Amino acid sequence: MVKNPHFARSGEICGLAHCRQLMNLPELSIEEMAQQQAMRELLEKEIRAAGGAIPFDRYMELALYAPGLGYYVSGAHKFGAGGDFVTAPEISPYFGYCLGRQCAQILPSLPLEILEFGAGTGAMAMQILQELDRLQPDWEVNYRILEPSPELRQRQHECLLDGPPHLLDRVSWVAEVPEGFSGVVLANEVLDAMPVHVFRRGEKGIEEQWVSREHGRLKLVWRKARGALKRAVKAIEASRGEFAPDYVSEVNLRLAPWLEMLGQRVDAAVMLFIDYGYTASEYYHPQRSMGTLICHYRHQAHEDVLLRPGLQDITANVDFSAVHQAAVEAGFDLLGFNTQAGFLLGCGLDDMLAQSDAEDVEAHMAAVQGVKQLVLPDAMGERFKVIALGKNLNMNLRGFA
Repeated sequence: MVKNPHFARSGEICGLAHCRQLMNLPELSIEEMAQQQAMRELLEKEIRAAGGAIPFDRYMELALYAPGLGYYVSGAHKFGAGGDFVTAPEISPYFGYCLGRQCAQILPSLPLEILEFGAGTGAMAMQILQELDRLQPDWEVNYRILEPSPELRQRQHECLLDGPPHLLDRVSWVAEVPEGFSGVVLANEVLDAMPVHVFRRGEKGIEEQWVSREHGRLKLVWRKARGALKRAVKAIEASRGEFAPDYVSEVNLRLAPWLEMLGQRVDAAVMLFIDYGYTASEYYHPQRSMGTLICHYRHQAHEDVLLRPGLQDITANVDFSAVHQAAVEAGFDLLGFNTQAGFLLGCGLDDMLAQSDAEDVEAHMAAVQGVKQLVLPDAMGERFKVIALGKNLNMNLRGFA
């Protein structure tokens, strides 16, 4: 399945049931059982050391990124038909081609440098490089990938091996954002995987969700919210009004420090972040009273965040208003905000599709079906957004025209 942001704990807004139980869970392999045992021991150790419970954001961090065990850094097959979900670059190469066209407009004003966070299978990198090579064959773009997963770095390398050899020569992997970086920064479905704090408007004030262990099983519990989260929720309520009793949602307290780090390391850049999410008025709508956390496991979407930690994806929708605010505070300017459909069409998606050979019926129909997934409102077109942020560079970007 496509990573499905529609299935979220969002009350009447989405018109979906609040809970969908997984049916017929597959048996774990020997390797998966060993991973689960190691993850249980790690969580138990963390919970014990913390006095009996850990904040949800710490649990999410361990479940996704614990070295060798977390979902995004273990050897589990995550993307594509054999994984847990597919993302836009696997659905249609036109996604990366459009980003390549946007990069082609930006790069003449910057060094020929691109930095991609979390490159998945490597498909988007390949698509961007192919389109840039078609548009500007004389350019020697340096494409850097910041990828924490050794398994995914290997998959990205194998994907790039299938393309022209000179394109692979332009790709390198880095462990951190280079100091003084200038160029284009890309992140597709990265922000949704940042650990979040979960809060609730309780009878006695703002509460925070923690994870504890009871009778050998993980359990979600509520405690009085700590300072930073309490202040963040109060700030939301100051502009949105006080939440109703038992209202549950999330706040990403790691977003601002991450953007501040980028602001310190980047000299001049255009950053393009693509993800599913809302502006604050939609994110914290009164009817979206159960939050947006969603899990993906074997192409099934569900809400059980405690199910098989390390073997399933856990994500939250992105609050793009918070992204904008934190980016401005970190020294970036807002250059554009658009739906994914609007951005891709602005980059010439319809023109590229029109060049598809209609006489090759099978290939043409496959291209059309992939593009529909990218742009139709009931697929990815409206729910996915693109935000452009700039530093020491201000230009009218074609994807936001």
